[in-house]
Amino acid sequence: MQRQMTVRTGADLGAALAEARRARSLTQQQLAESVNLDRTYLAKIEAGTSVQMLDRTLRLLRRLGAEVTVSITLPEPAAAPSTQ
Repeated sequence: MQRQMTVRTGADLGAALAEARRARSLTQQQLAESVNLDRTYLAKIEAGTSVQMLDRTLRLLRRLGAEVTVSITLPEPAAAPSTQ
């Protein structure tokens, strides 16, 4: 399943990141360790509180009439066991 969203702020991108992480059943700790980040830094990114440079870049793009979209491919939900 694929979901697409328009990213207007760093918080939007953080939310997309959190959604993709949860869809893969990863904790913040697991994801952070896999890319050599501190978990608290990842938490700030997901919350949109540590994305100042990204916010500025997105503002510049919007001013130029550009739009950023993110496509997230989510894992298919597990099939429910049949009761036969």
